[in-house]
Amino acid sequence: MSGVEGGVAQQLAERQAVRRQKSLVRRRTAIRLTAATLAVAALGAGALTPPPPTMGAGEAPMAQWAALRLPAPVPQAPAPLLAQIEALGAAFEGRAGIAVRDIEGGWTAAHDGDGLYPQQSVSKLWVAISVLDAVDRGVLRLTDPVTVRLEDLSIFHQPIRDHVGRNGYPTTVGELLASAATRSDNAANDILMRLVGGPDHVRSVMAERALGAISLGDEERYFQTQIAGLEWRPEFSFGRNFWQARAAMPQDTRRAALEAYLNAPSDGASPTAVVRALDRLAAGELLSPASTAHLLDLLAQSRTGPQRLGGGLVEGWRLAHKTGTGQVLGPRATGYNDVGLLTAPDGRTYAVAVFIAETTRPVPERQALMQAVTRAVIAQHHGLDPTQVQAEDFNLLPLIASRDSAQLNLRPDFPAPVASP
Repeated sequence: MSGVEGGVAQQLAERQAVRRQKSLVRRRTAIRLTAATLAVAALGAGALTPPPPTMGAGEAPMAQWAALRLPAPVPQAPAPLLAQIEALGAAFEGRAGIAVRDIEGGWTAAHDGDGLYPQQSVSKLWVAISVLDAVDRGVLRLTDPVTVRLEDLSIFHQPIRDHVGRNGYPTTVGELLASAATRSDNAANDILMRLVGGPDHVRSVMAERALGAISLGDEERYFQTQIAGLEWRPEFSFGRNFWQARAAMPQDTRRAALEAYLNAPSDGASPTAVVRALDRLAAGELLSPASTAHLLDLLAQSRTGPQRLGGGLVEGWRLAHKTGTGQVLGPRATGYNDVGLLTAPDGRTYAVAVFIAETTRPVPERQALMQAVTRAVIAQHHGLDPTQVQAEDFNLLPLIASRDSAQLNLRPDFPAPVASP
């Protein structure tokens, strides 16, 4: 029996050893499978997990954050002045656009500041800048001689016409510029426009300076006849020929032409763009220092529209400006404007633009609107409430004019051009 029992025990031990070996193999296999599964999971997790951020990619150094600067706030116009400007524009019977810009403070107060208004002779400013740009580039000189001939004449107001005979009128680029800027001489302006290369060249100069919402029409003789519904004819430069031709037109035709112009003025400009351009002119950004000083001096000598913005001046204040006056049809007046630089006794300067696209109100009321804008600026500057100050609160020193005219208002003391010897 003992031999049999020993054989059974040995077989049992061998079977247990086999089981242990199989169990060990199964455990090792399970461990390998688990490890492989964990490895695959780790690889998948690694593909889905972004790399740790590096310095500067979401974690800028403290010094970099400290160097950051927020944009400067846009300067805001004083509330009382803004309220007065808006009230004046809204109360006027007609379409009026107003803008005032403090050159030092950088703020603008406006009523319909982004609307487009017909400039009329305000556009002579951009022609003058084009002429002086040509001077700065050495293309023209103010002393260059020019002979004005009868065929060079224009329409409406052109004081130079009285001095042009059969042999022409000898003058210079500088004298033409002075007549256009200070007397709003249409013929002088048209000749200067042709000298620099025509309307397209003036527009290119304006575009180079990025003046914004400011356009330019054609020469005055073509521009004004188109507004009237006519085509230019040379005889319109003389006598009452233009007025007679315009009066003979069917009123519906003329009214339609005027309406088309007012709806889409080819010389349209926004008051806000104009005061910004005046700001840049005063800052010397549009022309050389010498040309800037020359143009500002000419604008200070302007004698047109003395009862517009200038009618609200008080002692110690100065105005360098350019007016514009459009055509009249019945009681309807158009393009009655004045823009300029208003300077206080302490030297602080404001760019001001008042445009009246159309109105049926008489000249004194149009002038009163402009004078009120001037007085509002002056009141604000002196710490007074622009909404409360009245005309009688100022020691007004208006420029003296011999007569009021819907066409121009020239001061009588301004001399006529003198022919060169």
